[in-house]
Amino acid sequence: MKFHTIFRIFIFVSLLASVFFGADFLYAEEVHNHDGVGGSKEQIEDLQSQIKENQDKRNQLEKTIAEYNKKRKQLQTESVSYNNQIAILDNRSAQIQIDIESTEHRLAELSLEIDALRLSITDKEQVIDKQQKILAELLRTIYQNDRQTLIEILATHDSLSTYHNQVQYVETVESDLGNSLRTVKDIKTQLEEEKVQTEGVRLAFTEVKADLEEKKKNFEEQAFLKDQLRRQTNASESQFTTLVGNLRQQYKSIEADIVSSEKQVRQLLEAENKIRKEPTVEDSGAFLWPVRSRYITARFHDVNYPYRHIFEHSGLDIGRVPQGSPLYASKSGYISRRTHCTSASCFGYIMVIHSGGFSTLYGHASKILVQEGQFVGAGDLIGYSGGTPGTVGAGPFVTGPHLHFEVRKNGIPVNPLTYLIRDY
Repeated sequence: MKFHTIFRIFIFVSLLASVFFGADFLYAEEVHNHDGVGGSKEQIEDLQSQIKENQDKRNQLEKTIAEYNKKRKQLQTESVSYNNQIAILDNRSAQIQIDIESTEHRLAELSLEIDALRLSITDKEQVIDKQQKILAELLRTIYQNDRQTLIEILATHDSLSTYHNQVQYVETVESDLGNSLRTVKDIKTQLEEEKVQTEGVRLAFTEVKADLEEKKKNFEEQAFLKDQLRRQTNASESQFTTLVGNLRQQYKSIEADIVSSEKQVRQLLEAENKIRKEPTVEDSGAFLWPVRSRYITARFHDVNYPYRHIFEHSGLDIGRVPQGSPLYASKSGYISRRTHCTSASCFGYIMVIHSGGFSTLYGHASKILVQEGQFVGAGDLIGYSGGTPGTVGAGPFVTGPHLHFEVRKNGIPVNPLTYLIRDY
C-alpha cells in the first residue's frame, strides 16, 4: 500500500539519521516530559537557589570592600605617622579578609554550578537512553506490521473503520517521529554545550581556588608586615619617623643610582653604535615576561600599595614566583647595573638597557648571573628571583617571594602592562 511505501522510506531516512545523530530519538509523547528524571529538576532548582544566595552575599561583601577602599584613600591623604600606617595596614588586612570570604562564596557558586550541570547532563542522557528503548520497540512493531499483506491486515480488523483508524495511527506516529528527531537534535546540542560549559566552570574553579590561596598568603603577609613594623619601631612615632626617613633615603639612593648608571651606559653604547637612540618598529615590539608566572600582586602606581603615601610603586610585583625562580631578559640589550648584595637589607636588582630609550629592571634578585656591560638576548637567563624576608637581596619590608619588574622610557618608569606581550 502507498502509506506502507512512504513509511518504509521514512524508516530508511530515520535509520540514516541515526547514523549521523547517534540514534538519539524521542517519541513525541515522551519528549515533553523530560524536565527532570528521578527528581533532578527539583535538585537543580535547589542548587540554582543556593547559587543565587552566594551571589547575593558576594554583592554585599563587594559593597563592604568599597567602603574599606574609601577609608583607605582617606588614610593615605593624612600625615605620615606610625598610627596612620598601622591603620592603613589594618584596613588592608580587613579588606583582604572580606575579599577572601567573597572568593569563598564564588568558589561555592562554581561548585554548585558544576553539580547543577552534572545533574542536567545525567538527566538528558537518561532521557535519551530511555527513549531509544521506546523507539526500538516502536520500530520493531511497525516493521512487523509492514510485513503483513493487505489480505492479512484486513483479516485482523473487524471492519474497514478499525483498519482506517490503524492507518491514521501509523500516519500520526510518522509525524511524531519527525518532530521527535528535531527535538532530540536540540537536546543533544544542549547536552554538548553543557559538557563544554562544565569544562569551563571546572577551569574557573581551579583558577579561583588558586586565587583564594594567594589571598590567604597576602593576608598572612599583611600581618607579617605589621609585626615587622612594630618590631622595627617599638611602636614609637619617633622611631617610625626615622625609619620612614631611612626608607625614603634608600629609595632615592637606588633611584639616583638607576638613573645615573642608565644614562652613562646608554651614552656609551650609543656612541659605540651598539644600541639605537631613536626607537624603531623593532623597538616598539612587545616585551617578554621575565618569569613564567602572570599573576600580578601589585600594579603600577597601585592604590593598594601599603606605602603609597611614602613613595609610589613604580612597577609590577609578579607573584607565584617561588624563591630561586629563573629570571629572563625581557628584551635584548646590555646590562647597565647589577647589585652586589651580601645582606637581606640590600635590594638586589638587575638593569638592562635596550634600544629606543627603553630599559627594564628586575628587583629582589637572590642571585645574579650576568656582568655589567654584558649583552643579553631576549629570553636569556640573567638570574634568579628572591623576595623571601631575611634572604640576600630581598630588601626592606618585603613580605614574600616575588619579582618586582619595571619598564622605563627615557629613564622614567612606565606601566609595564602597556609593553608586555599578551600571551595569557
